[in-house]
Amino acid sequence: MPGSVPADPAFPAAVEDRYRLLVEAVMDYAIYLLDAEGHVSSWNKGAERFKGYSAQEIMGAHFSRFYTDEDQAAGLPRVALETARREGRFEAEGWRVRKGGEKFWCSVVIDAIRDHGGAVIGFAKITRDITDRKRAQDEVQAARDALQHAQKMEALGRLTGGVAHDFNNFLTTIRFAADMLRRPGLEEEKRLHLAGTIAETAERAGHLTAQLLAYARRQPLRPRCFDVQASIEGMREIFTATMGSSIAIEYRYEDGPLYVCADPHQLETALLNIAVNSRDAMPDGGCFTITLRRERGPGRAEGAPDCPRGNVEIELRDTGCGMDPEVLAKAFEPFFTTKPLNHGTGLGLSQVFGFVKQSAGDVRASSAIGQGTTLTLTLPERASDDALISDDAGLVLKPTPA
Repeated sequence: MPGSVPADPAFPAAVEDRYRLLVEAVMDYAIYLLDAEGHVSSWNKGAERFKGYSAQEIMGAHFSRFYTDEDQAAGLPRVALETARREGRFEAEGWRVRKGGEKFWCSVVIDAIRDHGGAVIGFAKITRDITDRKRAQDEVQAARDALQHAQKMEALGRLTGGVAHDFNNFLTTIRFAADMLRRPGLEEEKRLHLAGTIAETAERAGHLTAQLLAYARRQPLRPRCFDVQASIEGMREIFTATMGSSIAIEYRYEDGPLYVCADPHQLETALLNIAVNSRDAMPDGGCFTITLRRERGPGRAEGAPDCPRGNVEIELRDTGCGMDPEVLAKAFEPFFTTKPLNHGTGLGLSQVFGFVKQSAGDVRASSAIGQGTTLTLTLPERASDDALISDDAGLVLKPTPA
């Protein structure tokens, strides 16, 4: 390091000469010294090579000339020296300017040089041109951004295509029924049947809209505090009927009630959607396990006042066919489904995702081919006497008056 040359007349001249020759021979780094005010006091061949200035041109000039106009106006050269003076070293990456005005990206290290009394008498500065590395990193990031944008557009296309397809089917049914109703002399039984078809189709369209609102986290919720275990227990018959006799169902509960503030009906719908997917993944039978437990939040002491005590986790695990990583990555996207045509809308898991996120919770999934799938819903735990109100800004916890 040039900054480590002792300012001592007793330093052997031969050693000092070899040191200077070594610094001069370095071509990949600009290695030079600054005085205490930041003026260039030495200049090696590497600095001359990629900064463009000869030693005669630059000696005595202030090092701030290597900074862009924007950085000079922001005072970055002064900050760099002050940091090195105060902390002993300054390190950064940024744009610098060559003699001809061309910008290059570099890595900079500035070390303070002190005398025997500890006073700063100058600085040693090492600069490396890493423009090629920066360009490669930018290209990689641009490729990632392009891929992410393409994936978003693919999801958006699937969403709009699915909505258009399903609603077109609904409208076709309603239009056909309405045209039939206009026919004179239509029998009463036929008329009632067509009217029922219109009502049923409108209800299905409303259900689709509700699923889309759930995915977009805009569905109207009616949150209240309730015991999750009691809610799951109330669904035992539904789970049994949904799964069928070839699938065993296991329930695992942590001792004591676990309360959350959410819309209980939407939670039951979310659990049922997951159960249906698990059933379809186990056509030859298997096991479906529902585990309810408390996950302590970081820094949350049990019984801490006026704050959640932790998180409630609802884990649903099946022993089905599982999903590969590519399918798992798209599992929560709307209208994405691996089921045959007319077997599901592809909105079940997206509805689960939207509901949990809208309820200030989280959902995660893990799966492997041949090893089954696990989905874990996490909701903030609340005290049993909490009340919750909702508004356009989200869910707000309010204590119940004594």
